[in-house]
Amino acid sequence: GARAAGAARSRTGGATRVVVMVWACTRALLAAVLLHTVRANGTTAARALGNWDVQHYLAIAVDGYADQLSMAFFPGVPLVMRALAQLGLPAVEATAAVCALASLVAALAMDRLGGQWAAIAWLLAPMAVFTVVGYSEALFCAFGLWAWVLARRGRWWWASLAAAFACTTRISGVFLVGGLILLALTGGEPTAPGAAPCTRTTGPRDRLRHAAIAALPLLVVVAFFAHLHDITGAWDAWFTAQRAGWDRSWTNPWQSFQNTLFAVDPAAWPEEPTRAWIFRFEIASVVIGLVTVLVALARRAWAQAGYVLVQLLALTTATWFMSVNRGDLLWFPLFIGIGRLVAHRPDSKGADLLRSVVLLLVVLADLVLMAWWARLFFLGHWAS
Repeated sequence: GARAAGAARSRTGGATRVVVMVWACTRALLAAVLLHTVRANGTTAARALGNWDVQHYLAIAVDGYADQLSMAFFPGVPLVMRALAQLGLPAVEATAAVCALASLVAALAMDRLGGQWAAIAWLLAPMAVFTVVGYSEALFCAFGLWAWVLARRGRWWWASLAAAFACTTRISGVFLVGGLILLALTGGEPTAPGAAPCTRTTGPRDRLRHAAIAALPLLVVVAFFAHLHDITGAWDAWFTAQRAGWDRSWTNPWQSFQNTLFAVDPAAWPEEPTRAWIFRFEIASVVIGLVTVLVALARRAWAQAGYVLVQLLALTTATWFMSVNRGDLLWFPLFIGIGRLVAHRPDSKGADLLRSVVLLLVVLADLVLMAWWARLFFLGHWAS
């Protein structure tokens, strides 16, 4: 028994080292793209790292929710920015560093959820640039994925605390809490090969108690909406800001898809044709999300399926498909599925060699796409 436990710890330590190495290599690639962009375009690291939503977060960190459009963003990232600025650090660059470190924390959680291949797949996500800039994805995943890990281990109070921190970063915290409640009510979920085991709950009373604990982080979202109500006098200030700033209002999925089809035409963006490619990826991400839900249902991972499904519904019932590419980073069941697929080795040597070659080509193409996506963001082009 001692030898088995030691072997298990050795395997875990080896997987952790591999995940850390992949994290270091992929973040180094993104840093190299940043340096090249800065030098080639005569800009600064702060400007390259500070595009799009980073400016909204920075404005909240400085002035609070003085601007109505800023109410579309949760306070987690601005609080980090404000804390770093009070320490005398440059807010944009320091927040990017914190997010890069948070991406490592998230990858280690992904390793516990789906094994090292799932963690590697998450680190290799083409849109990984959003985990090394002042966006909410890395912080949300760092807290949210560990919340799921802790819930699987039966440590529901700690899981609730981690989920509460995740809820400070984005509205996706509501979907995370919903998934955790479903995980509690179903008593557990299947374990992926190479992942940490899941502690199952059998008694209905314990399941209800765990679900109640899992629901507590919703108070964070309620508190945020109450704060916006104190400022504006309206409980729907967050939704109003979403509509005013990003034209996001309820639309049936078919109409949303048709609106997105207009956006995939390069002629719609004569001054920035790369936007058409981003919207094409948005449609592909929706398809990937649907496949992820179906695979999770086939595995009887009911909580994982529900967690992805509600996000997919929220993203496809807006005016058009927007930010779905970034949403992929939150869908840990997707990367668990990829990890299971990659970990499967065929019996014949010829098939195994072909698998290795295909895998190498896919990784190389992925790294090229990751660099291209990062360069788009650093240049201030639309990147989802």
